[in-house]
Amino acid sequence: MSEIVGVRFKEVGKVYYFSPNGLTFNKGDRVIVETARGIECGEVTIENREVEEEEIVSPLKPVIRAATEQDLRIVEENKIKEKKAYAICEEKIANHGLEMKLVDVEYTFDNSKILFYFTADGRVDFRELVKDLASVFRTRIELRQIGVRDESKMLGGFGVCGRPFCCHSFLGEFQPVSIKMAKEQGLSLNPVKISGTCGRLMCCLKYEQDTYEHLLRHTPKVGAIVETDEGRGTVIENNLITGMLKVRLDKRPDAAPLIIERHQVKLIKDAQIKLEKAEIEALKGIE
Repeated sequence: MSEIVGVRFKEVGKVYYFSPNGLTFNKGDRVIVETARGIECGEVTIENREVEEEEIVSPLKPVIRAATEQDLRIVEENKIKEKKAYAICEEKIANHGLEMKLVDVEYTFDNSKILFYFTADGRVDFRELVKDLASVFRTRIELRQIGVRDESKMLGGFGVCGRPFCCHSFLGEFQPVSIKMAKEQGLSLNPVKISGTCGRLMCCLKYEQDTYEHLLRHTPKVGAIVETDEGRGTVIENNLITGMLKVRLDKRPDAAPLIIERHQVKLIKDAQIKLEKAEIEALKGIE
């Protein structure tokens, strides 16, 4: 076991572990730490605690010190610099005629590097832009291409539900989301209905997936062959939440389907939920 504190560098970013270095910190404290990209100021989100060695990425770097008033002033000054750098970079991008969209600018705490985050449809040759920016700012420049999900996380906004984006509000890291999840949850495979503002599958599809997987294990799927009190038939529709099935009986194929609860049938042969080629093609690019 090792003692750690969890530190976050963005408002809703990934939490990294550091050694408290013999100090005690409370949630919300600001601390100065050394990271792979230099000295940074972060916020404690996990107070001192013991964790298993397997949870730690070695070597565990120590907290340098609690942030001072001077450190916090530097953080605020950097925010002002970032706004100015954003405007300058946008102008340089236009001058170079590059097909890229600047999303955010970030100064490292010690001003040893400036990171420019951008989106683009493909690869961009920004070597001349980097040289131009380096001549203006006289420090290390890094241009980092990000995806549309990352852009939404950085900028924020409101989803179709009317609430702020999950990724901008509380999701520290993106979870894998697939088209199959939408199909298993019985959602319309309409890109407009299952994709977020970023144009990718909605992150909230992940939230109830475990429940749907549990229900699917106990509910005959569409196409399953079942035995009922009125004879054998095929499931043509199911409602995972209510547990109600519509079954077309073999002996009355043209009659109205039998509506019955899942616990009232005996499963003979279950079906599988598969994505058709046409569905995959229609939804290409939103995963």
